[in-house]
Amino acid sequence: MNDDGFDYDLVVVGGGPAGSTVATLVAMQGHRVLLLEKETFPRYQIGESLLPSTIHGICRLIGVADELADAGFPVKRGGTFRWGRNPEPWTFAFAISPKFASDGATAYQVERMKFDQILLDNARRKGVTVRERCGVVDVLEEDGRVCGVRFDDEDGVRQELRSRYVVDASGHRSRIHNRVGGERHYPEFFRNLALFGYFEGGKRLPEPNSGNILAAAFSGGWFWYIPLSDNLTSVGAVLRPEALDRVREGDRETVLRQLISECPLIAEYLAEATRVTSGPYGEVRIRKDYSYIRDTFSRPGMLLVGDAACFIDPVFSSGVHLATFSALLAARSINSVLAGDLDEATVLAEFEARYRREYGLFHDFLVAFYDMQQDEDSYFWTAKRVSDDRVASDVQAFVQLVGGAGSDERAFVDADSYLRERKAAFRELADVVQGPVAEAGEDRNLLGASMLKEVLKEGVRVQTQAALGGNVDEQRPIRGGGLVPSADGMRWRRSESVAPAPGPAPRVPGA
Repeated sequence: MNDDGFDYDLVVVGGGPAGSTVATLVAMQGHRVLLLEKETFPRYQIGESLLPSTIHGICRLIGVADELADAGFPVKRGGTFRWGRNPEPWTFAFAISPKFASDGATAYQVERMKFDQILLDNARRKGVTVRERCGVVDVLEEDGRVCGVRFDDEDGVRQELRSRYVVDASGHRSRIHNRVGGERHYPEFFRNLALFGYFEGGKRLPEPNSGNILAAAFSGGWFWYIPLSDNLTSVGAVLRPEALDRVREGDRETVLRQLISECPLIAEYLAEATRVTSGPYGEVRIRKDYSYIRDTFSRPGMLLVGDAACFIDPVFSSGVHLATFSALLAARSINSVLAGDLDEATVLAEFEARYRREYGLFHDFLVAFYDMQQDEDSYFWTAKRVSDDRVASDVQAFVQLVGGAGSDERAFVDADSYLRERKAAFRELADVVQGPVAEAGEDRNLLGASMLKEVLKEGVRVQTQAALGGNVDEQRPIRGGGLVPSADGMRWRRSESVAPAPGPAPRVPGA
């Protein structure tokens, strides 16, 4: 233990993208950081499809962009969808900013075992002490503040360590996420499950879109089809929870095959493919209740990042983005306090506001995107319709959560007003998605829709900061009295601007 009574400035629980990122960004500022991971890397993890902001923003900030470029991951230039009324697939291409070269408008499809290993090894190189096979079982508290962790070490011996901060990045199965207080809530609208496996020999989209994620709607829900290499493909069906009864009636392999046969496009792409039956990709897996959000993401001495805090439906590949973006927000907050720049209450409020806002933007876009599929005979798609008042209570419930229902300042928004405000944006998105397709794979200007512009805005800012080494756009807070990033993106600073940035008022604590 050091003279200040703490073993470390920061203990990070979990070595996935969120944990590796926050640990690296804090260590890069010269602070003492320990990362505890319960498994031994490389280990299997779902979530293979990434967004440009992670690759060209966060990964450039932490110094692994070149290593990822050399790793041979398939290049993803956007997404291809069989969605809405269009009988032919159409494509959305990333188009982020004229400030970037063309490679800034791409991402990767990654094998998470390889991607996560790269990030964890980079954390070690940047000065993070990494200990694998160490499972955290609880946090230490003192005078109402989290001040360390209790964990079982590599030999199974129970130990305690004191730290100024603890970040929980241990995912949806976190054992300590509830120590921030409040509850985890599962929005009814996104109450889905996923049944998925891995295949070899599947077909690829025509160039230049061979590395795209393919999302194909069918009567029972929708499929993802993610090329992980020239030969390996991740394939999953997203269904309502009631479909779990169907899985119970037969083995997972049989049910997955039946679902594939019900979606002609995916069946065509897998016509000559075989399912992987051994190794880490050999299991047909189920994930259920995977969309959720907590009442609060932080408390004195502790922050939640990534899936420990929240997760939203995977149709737009937002999982790793929200994980690494929240890690950046957490690192800025911790670095600012450790440097003596700002007080803890101020930075935690900024962390919470920005994280909750980003989640909310993805939620709004995905609600609208689901409404594009018009299948009146499908239970799945009927349950996803949002264009009438039947879902007002669900919208109200979500708005209250994103508005800070667990905080002292609750930004409750009337559901009817919310729907009226978003009606024009919903219609604008529908016009882009539902227009006729001249030929399969035709590009859509999805970025022209205001809802997607909002979703990508923060990612573009991070990419700009990483690529150019500073802020080139005007930095204004997202709320009255809020903070803005420092020039290098590593800390917060008070804004000289009084007015918050224009755009939809974020439904966040203090808004």
